[in-house]
Amino acid sequence: MITRDDAAALMQPLTELVLRAGAAILATDRSAPVEHKPDGSPVTTADLAADRIIADGLKQIAPNVPALSEERCALGRPVAGSFFLVDPLDGTKEYVAGRDEFTVNLALVTDGKPLLGIVGAPALGLVWRGLVGQGAERLAVDADGSTYETAPIHTRPIPADGEPWIVAISRLHLDERTLAFIADRPGGVHARMGSALKFCRIAEGAADIYPRLSPTCEWDIAAGAAVVMAAGGELTDSSGKPLRFDEPRPNFVVPEFIAWGDAKAAA
Repeated sequence: MITRDDAAALMQPLTELVLRAGAAILATDRSAPVEHKPDGSPVTTADLAADRIIADGLKQIAPNVPALSEERCALGRPVAGSFFLVDPLDGTKEYVAGRDEFTVNLALVTDGKPLLGIVGAPALGLVWRGLVGQGAERLAVDADGSTYETAPIHTRPIPADGEPWIVAISRLHLDERTLAFIADRPGGVHARMGSALKFCRIAEGAADIYPRLSPTCEWDIAAGAAVVMAAGGELTDSSGKPLRFDEPRPNFVVPEFIAWGDAKAAA
């Protein structure tokens, strides 16, 4: 079991690992052929390159902690103790389309709950990271990834009734149930974006809520959830129950979730 102090000591080497994976993505030819997995989702040479870097790096940094990656999910997932949860390239469709809204997601889950999260956006030169109980920050990374500036971030209180609020929504995966949820809360201003960037905008106080009431996978959300929670927010299902990552789920599919910037609003 990895403690919060253990996780704090891992934060810097894990951040450097995410930066290396991001650099590998940027160095890969986007025009290379796209393949598809059995579920129909795309996979590129950039996905696989980033995954290899992260897999090798985790073996060096924390050899006794198991890891579950989107690209190696056939290995299964431990349901007790601590494990890493990885999406080496979240937003592959955004990447293939030539947009910059793709991320590298790395989470550390302990006792079924996200404890540490790092979300790198290599094409934007940004990284968001957080340790639940100790805060979150945003890193502005220079062109070669060797240096960066850090700034603390925090979620914001949800606007009062009648005031506009910003809802982060997916550009490519918006469903009718999510739209109905938003419509039931008048005044929502849609902010469309790709990948785990939606979590990051909530964590830094640039958006208020990110609902997705349709299926997604655990590796898509764990790192972003940890950053939001470290910054003062919460992740629940539609009934307000905190989301866990130690439940048996076929194909690691999460049926729904809501990321709240204001944890009190989730109650």
